[in-house]
Amino acid sequence: MSDWKSLLNDAVEEGKLSEETRGNINLYLQGSSSPIGEAAITELLEQEQWQEIDDRFFKTMSFGTGGLRGRTIGRIVTQVEQGKGGPLDRPEHPCVGTASMNSYNLKRAMIGLVTYVKERHQGEGRPSLVIGHDTRHFSRDFAEICAQVAVDLGCDAYLFEAERATPEISFAIRYLRANSGVCLTASHNPYHDNGFKAYIDDGGQLVEPHAAGVIERVNALTSEEYEPVPKDQLGELKILGEEMDRIYMERLKTVLLRPDLLDGKRAKVVYTNLHGTGGVIIVPLLRELGFEVITVPEQDGGDGRFPTVQSPNPENAPALARAIALAEEIGADAAIGTDPDCDRMGVAIRNGSGEMELLTGNQIGSLIGWYRIKTMFELGWLTESNRSRAVLIKTLVTTGLQDAIAERFGISKVNTLTGFKFIGEKLKKYEDAIPADKKGDYRSLSEEESRKLRLEYSKFFVFGGEESYGYLGSDFVRDKDGNASAVMFAELVAFAMSEQKTVAELRDQIWAEFGVHLEAGESIVMEGGDGARKIAALVESYATDPPSEIDGSKTVHVRDYSLGGFYDEEGDEIPQSAMLFVELVDGRRFAVRPSGTEPKIKYYLFGRGSTELEVQSSLDSLWASLEKDAYHRMKE
Repeated sequence: MSDWKSLLNDAVEEGKLSEETRGNINLYLQGSSSPIGEAAITELLEQEQWQEIDDRFFKTMSFGTGGLRGRTIGRIVTQVEQGKGGPLDRPEHPCVGTASMNSYNLKRAMIGLVTYVKERHQGEGRPSLVIGHDTRHFSRDFAEICAQVAVDLGCDAYLFEAERATPEISFAIRYLRANSGVCLTASHNPYHDNGFKAYIDDGGQLVEPHAAGVIERVNALTSEEYEPVPKDQLGELKILGEEMDRIYMERLKTVLLRPDLLDGKRAKVVYTNLHGTGGVIIVPLLRELGFEVITVPEQDGGDGRFPTVQSPNPENAPALARAIALAEEIGADAAIGTDPDCDRMGVAIRNGSGEMELLTGNQIGSLIGWYRIKTMFELGWLTESNRSRAVLIKTLVTTGLQDAIAERFGISKVNTLTGFKFIGEKLKKYEDAIPADKKGDYRSLSEEESRKLRLEYSKFFVFGGEESYGYLGSDFVRDKDGNASAVMFAELVAFAMSEQKTVAELRDQIWAEFGVHLEAGESIVMEGGDGARKIAALVESYATDPPSEIDGSKTVHVRDYSLGGFYDEEGDEIPQSAMLFVELVDGRRFAVRPSGTEPKIKYYLFGRGSTELEVQSSLDSLWASLEKDAYHRMKE
């Protein structure tokens, strides 16, 4: 084997690799316990795989506000990484690198999280953490590593026996009164990615001041090595399984507003698991509630390769192709799909012409939100006297149609930054606003009891969501919930049947009342180290030189959230964020921001008009102009 140090030094001197890359390789080899680290790096150097090396070592993966996410399988898999191979055709070892998802970064993240939790709860007894995972490559391995770190450092670890949906981890944290939690998942990302998603004791993702506290401790670590606590101070490993599933399912049943809709003809839906975790809960839950559920057999089982789809993302039409085909074949009313960790849901519905039609995330959220608010008034939960205490929460880049619906019903609305953690943060605020002597043990209250308290003393959350296919209809989970979303949408289908309409006709009815709202989500993907640098430069160009005109329409207002100084509808300050919002004189709007979880820059386009064709044409034209402008900026 060649001397990796000489090969590395020669590559840097010849300009093939950067000084930063050399520094990160040395940092990794000093702080990693991987048995194959040096051999994998040597193999890549000998093969002169400069781009692959740069992609793996262009940075040290930093623990962000949502945790970690990155490649756990490289574009090029070295022979030593492949080794004997693992289950479902994966390599034996995860990807070597400081910018990769592997033991080096995973253990640092877990050590930092546990350290913060122990400091925060010092003197309160032994802290506990809930640990779950999806079906991705290495997810189970990573979950077991996290559990071991927690136990070794003196915390109890509640480890799920097998793959479970991300929202169930959030629920379990709250139910078990745990101090924190982790889910090993990369959500809807491609098969080669994995991630570490962290939660705090209210079941929500890390927000300030917890995010900064954990980030500081994680990023201060340069090694995955740690010293276990004395034997008599070790934590205990506890396994979670069907008992927790049943508790969660019973609570999910309360999301159904009108059980009477299922007394007659049953709504028929096709559901696809997309090789993920959703089938554990969704299929038995919908059947117990009274829906007729048919699954896509070849996509039922967990499989980290996601072999039947190009991408396990229910936002994309191809991911639902098999479910749609089955729905066509059996005459189902809708097709529902969830991503691998079951926090996002995509759907296709039968329209007035009898054909299956995909809905966008904005349309799904608007329909569910409209139905739930309307029904809560009909049930008498919401009234003229208390409706100002009801609230719909959405992100700034989610359709304005939901703002209009909330305003029409006279309920409050709040717009947050992208990221469900900000919706979860609001739910904690509302819970904390209830007087302590009134709420007692809030998490033990029934939905009816907690609703009455929130309507009297705080804010009652009726619905929340993001344009990116994430929704929530209750506060016993503090993250987007694909399981609850499936219940809410299936109920919408049943309601449409009771009105002798299709869901598409309900959407058209809403458009007739509020105007045709259409949105488009576009992205420019740039992977690897070079891509990350291009994304950063493009984001900076928008901040320093926002467009004065796009697609022949002049800019009338620009909101640069990176500057700070913005407040939401409740007067809470919106954290600084690399997002630019531009309004044009003709009424069209667009936002641009870097993705927090994927190697892309994202564009959100908004239009409103009298006809679908007219609005869609204007958005197509706007994107063509924006894309041209973006590539022009990157060349400068």
